[in-house]
Amino acid sequence: MRGRLSRRRGYRVTREAAFFDVDGTLCDTTIAHYYRYFMLRRLSPLAGKLWYATFLIRCVYYLLLDRFDRQRLNVVFYRNYAGLPTAEIKAQAADCHQHVVGPHRFSQALDCIEEHRRADRAIVLVTGSLDFIIEPLAAEIRADAVIAARLVESNGFFTGELVGPPIGSHEKARRMRDFAAERGIDLSRSHAYGDSMADLPMLEVVGFPHAVNPDRGLSATAKKRGWPTHYWTVAASTAGNRP
Repeated sequence: MRGRLSRRRGYRVTREAAFFDVDGTLCDTTIAHYYRYFMLRRLSPLAGKLWYATFLIRCVYYLLLDRFDRQRLNVVFYRNYAGLPTAEIKAQAADCHQHVVGPHRFSQALDCIEEHRRADRAIVLVTGSLDFIIEPLAAEIRADAVIAARLVESNGFFTGELVGPPIGSHEKARRMRDFAAERGIDLSRSHAYGDSMADLPMLEVVGFPHAVNPDRGLSATAKKRGWPTHYWTVAASTAGNRP
């Protein structure tokens, strides 16, 4: 699979879909949250503190890169996974979901997803995050399909390179068009949710775009074009449980 476009078991053929970005849209997470979780699991407490101090310094560079080129950020950031054992990291995906995604999930997201499900729309996750990290979330919300990034594996280790182009910006839009063509989805009657200007191309693909907790650029664009803007929050009971 390139990127990844995966069909989940029991896919329902529909004429409409609801496409959701994940990080920043369904939950208050970034790709850095997941990587930090995996690394701190592998290190002793002292080594973890030392590693985390240097990681925070690198994050300044990642934040700057994110402002200019989200897809380039993904290419650069995922090189951090080079040399990590695939079986060990993938085995921790469920725990990562429990301790990272769960406490960061926006409480209104599930209600929104269920509303679209009742309208018989396919639920599709479109994310630059890694496929094995997103799978537990996809299973929990009963997503019909996942479009996510995938790392190259060699001899039981990640190489740090992506399979195909990073899933971001215009690549998200292209994958959505391909998905719609393959599954008979009418994009003009479909919905999409994103939180940043990097998600603008995927929002422009559908007839009903939505901005969720938008950054300044997307907020201005949504206001100008009359798109609905949603301000979702992390549940108070979990907001203090950040990793």
